Amino acid sequence: MHIAVFSQYHTNPDCPATSRHYSLLKYIAKTHRVTLITTRTWEAQRLTQHYPWLPEGVEMRAAEVAYENRMGVARRILSFGQYAAYALREGLRMDKPDVIWGISTPLTAAWAAAQVARLRHVPWVFEVQDLWPSFPIAMGAVPSRFAQQRLFALEKSLYKSAAHILPLSPDMTAYVRGLGLPESKLTTVWNGTDLDLADQATPEMAEALRKEHNLVGHRVVLYAGTFGRANDIPTLIAAAELLASRMPDVVWLFMGHGYDEPRLQEAAARCSAIRLVPPQPRHAVFTWFKLANLSVVSFLGLPVLDTNSPAKFYDSLAVGTPVIVTNQGWTKALLEKHRCGWYSPASDAAALAARVEEVLQQPEQLQAASKAGKQVAYEQFDRQQIAATLQRILEQAASKL
Repeated sequence: MHIAVFSQYHTNPDCPATSRHYSLLKYIAKTHRVTLITTRTWEAQRLTQHYPWLPEGVEMRAAEVAYENRMGVARRILSFGQYAAYALREGLRMDKPDVIWGISTPLTAAWAAAQVARLRHVPWVFEVQDLWPSFPIAMGAVPSRFAQQRLFALEKSLYKSAAHILPLSPDMTAYVRGLGLPESKLTTVWNGTDLDLADQATPEMAEALRKEHNLVGHRVVLYAGTFGRANDIPTLIAAAELLASRMPDVVWLFMGHGYDEPRLQEAAARCSAIRLVPPQPRHAVFTWFKLANLSVVSFLGLPVLDTNSPAKFYDSLAVGTPVIVTNQGWTKALLEKHRCGWYSPASDAAALAARVEEVLQQPEQLQAASKAGKQVAYEQFDRQQIAATLQRILEQAASKL
């Protein structure tokens, strides 16, 4: 079977990114022909050279389209449009696929997949990584009411045209269901994590990293991910500064890059409890989570952000590091159900500082949460299992043509 994959961003484990689709493509390409239509955005951002850029068996068609987190709205729209145009052209040129797998975000990537599917009379499967256009609208990126209406109409038309829809969280699934889509078209597929990489993060490696970065004798709170507007970085900075006088042995590590990096640099210069860690390749991230006592996954208190499926949430649990979340969606419910983490209200620095202080003073509870989190990660969030589910859905979609 020939599977065409429309994804604007391709990464591999040498990149400072989740590399989810690298793992899924690697699994599927063992038994099927795969053509990936993407861009070279991330190829120059490899931090190591430990992995081939493409999994064996994957053919790539890649556009030279720039994109970065710091871009303004207009520049992002141009980038999205450039990729969509390229993907549409290449999708019509390549050998006819049996099924198309369209990955959003952005929504324009899914649009290109849908158009090629329609023109070539093949089914397509829609993977929903984030709720678009709800997310950019909530962040103020689409102020025009007319543009909002057109985008929502486009979103709904894409859902209807897809043979199957794969939201990355149960809250996203509930949203799509609420638009009138039948349950038979919906399957929640977790973002998940790479358990083989998590297993490589041994206690000995974590201890060596702790010594290398002068963290011996310190308790560590880790934020790993994008320093974006949606991630509420100012609240984390304020919480770290509030806690510094009460628990001087606690260090907050911020690993990543993005919009609020200058703000973090200023905070680290004035507060010794705050340290910045450069972006790390995917395969190295797990050791950083392993050395941490806690990790924090934070977002602004917007309902659309409650649906998110953040990769670092899964990565942290996979190595047994409990998580504090600041949204009220499915991540909060999962942590409370399995007792592998805690909730603190969004944009409330005092509450977050108090929660971290409370948790770090209860080592037995931390240990129990660590064990519980690792168990749920291995039972539910293995990307190999997710890849098998995805492959089955693609095969079923192709067989119904």
